[in-house]
Amino acid sequence: MTETSDQTRPEFLTVRELAELLRIKERKVYDLAATGAVPCSKVTGKLLFPEAEIRAWIARGSSAPAGQEVIARPQVFLGSHDPLLDWALRQSRCGIATYFDGSLDGLDRFDAIEGMASGLHVFDPEAQSWNLPAVRPRFAAQNVVLLAFATRRRGLILPPGGSARIKGIGDLVGSRIAPRQPESGTHGLFEHLRAKAGLGRDALIYTDTARSEADAVMAVQDGSADVAFGLEALARPYGLDFVPVVDERFDLLVDRKAWFDAPLQQLVAFFRSDTFARHAAGLGGYDISEIGAVRWNA
Repeated sequence: MTETSDQTRPEFLTVRELAELLRIKERKVYDLAATGAVPCSKVTGKLLFPEAEIRAWIARGSSAPAGQEVIARPQVFLGSHDPLLDWALRQSRCGIATYFDGSLDGLDRFDAIEGMASGLHVFDPEAQSWNLPAVRPRFAAQNVVLLAFATRRRGLILPPGGSARIKGIGDLVGSRIAPRQPESGTHGLFEHLRAKAGLGRDALIYTDTARSEADAVMAVQDGSADVAFGLEALARPYGLDFVPVVDERFDLLVDRKAWFDAPLQQLVAFFRSDTFARHAAGLGGYDISEIGAVRWNA
């Protein structure tokens, strides 16, 4: 790229100019922009890169936009409990700790910089959409990206033989249900579907709160609840009946800088492994075909 004076130097670089500056192919520039690794703007369908911020980014060796204070996030995975994700975090030996206490709790803690990533499955009935309505207004000014993890099949988990009588949420009158905490995506989704089915809260008997997917299933297995609104992937190992209700989207909200650090990169590499794919298939009720796809870039 030809050197120019400060007076004539353009404020923004084109894709070609940035490729020349970084000595990479233009295709790689598009990849960097898509993942949010470089500061950029999209105007009239074209990508433009603020030169001052790009040069500051290069000097720092950081993925954060210039002028933004970089705060180190603890290596903790927050949000909703997912058995496949939980297993992958341990099996990959990435060293990331976990604090799973619900989708909404995870968003609060992520906002408070208590973790590097958070899993969520939050359904917005008004928008008829998963996760994005809960994330976009709150995190638009932050250095984050929303990535796909899996589509999960959720439904009614019942004792063996229970599916002969229970065919849907409307059949649960008088049943003891293991509820999830209000901060969980499961709670909000079930309450929406319960109301949609015309079933009043007083038609159910709510037992003690189950704070994880596994706790809810175990309540059915040990007889302290008649039903749980849980994952197909957990019904099978416990030998319980499963009545499918909805396919839900489970996504990951990730700090963009932490994405390039070794722990998350090790986890992502494990996501691509045959071992991970075989385990997901063995659990059942998972579709991981879109894993890693960018849902939204702040």
